[in-house]
Amino acid sequence: MTFPLKLMAALCLPLWACGGNAGKTEAVADSLKQCTAPNAVVETILTRRSVRKYLPQAVERAKMERIVECGLYAPNAMNKQPWEVRIVDSPEFINGVTELFKQANPQQVADPGFKNMFRNAPTVVFVGRDTTSATAAFDCGLLSENMMLAAWSMGIGSCCLGGPAHFMRSPEAADYLRRLAFSEGYELLYCIAFGYPDEAPSAKPRDTSKVKFVE
Repeated sequence: MTFPLKLMAALCLPLWACGGNAGKTEAVADSLKQCTAPNAVVETILTRRSVRKYLPQAVERAKMERIVECGLYAPNAMNKQPWEVRIVDSPEFINGVTELFKQANPQQVADPGFKNMFRNAPTVVFVGRDTTSATAAFDCGLLSENMMLAAWSMGIGSCCLGGPAHFMRSPEAADYLRRLAFSEGYELLYCIAFGYPDEAPSAKPRDTSKVKFVE
């Protein structure tokens, strides 16, 4: 059995493992059939790519509200939800902080296609973490993955960005970071670009040798 089928069999195991031996072969076949049938969630996960070129139109706010709602339903330790989310689709904000970025990093903006520091995305989500929470980093990761997958299911691309968040924490961008108004005890962790894709990146290879079943 190839790795993907082994994985699907393992995921489907609970569907039949507790039901005794009767009809086990048929149950296994039925379970594998369910796992290999078309599935919108699996399709979304396997086809999502990091998008770094966007059309200029901002994502509709109703869609962003739903995307963020999906993020808020992510699992997190003891339901402490150690995150804060700020959504920015204001050209004044995005272009203003980009001008400061260009002044501080002229070598990075030589590309004539450069429009803003968020990969030219028209909508940016800033994710802050509770600095007192030991689990905040990976809880915020789960929040963000939910948002990016939800966005892709609507045809909206995304890209998680560390560099722009680093600049946002710099003295040059202090006024713009202040405008995000994170609560006391929270700090900007990273930001996520959102927008309608203007490219169709191909999938990067995945190393399945790093996954092993332990008997």
